[in-house]
Amino acid sequence: MTGIADLPAWAALPVALLLFVGASIILIGALGLLRLRTFYQRIHGPAITITLGAGCVLIASMLYFTVSQARLVIHEVIIAAFLLMTAPVVSMLIMRAAVYRDLRARKADAGATAGGVYTIVEAETPASPAPGKE
Repeated sequence: MTGIADLPAWAALPVALLLFVGASIILIGALGLLRLRTFYQRIHGPAITITLGAGCVLIASMLYFTVSQARLVIHEVIIAAFLLMTAPVVSMLIMRAAVYRDLRARKADAGATAGGVYTIVEAETPASPAPGKE
């Protein structure tokens, strides 16, 4: 078999549906990345895109090559497992680094203090003695 035209209808329909759903989710994630304002809002677009969109595309690829080569193809399972294990961890580390950066820079309006989990505490300066009294 050389292409999607030679694929049986029972396999072509799920492949096409999974590719359409995956591409739609990836497009929505990309638009969210462009449209949202703050970094903390923008991080959600790629995180969802990686897990759902890439998963649909990988399942479609696995189904297509399994049917077209008449043998079980599981390379995509390894790729999907790697993505599902690393994507949430990387997103969490990037968000924590951004929160740490904003708290260190004392940027209250950046979004790190939204939700009340983190607060910026102003360091108290020691009171200086009155002039002439030492």
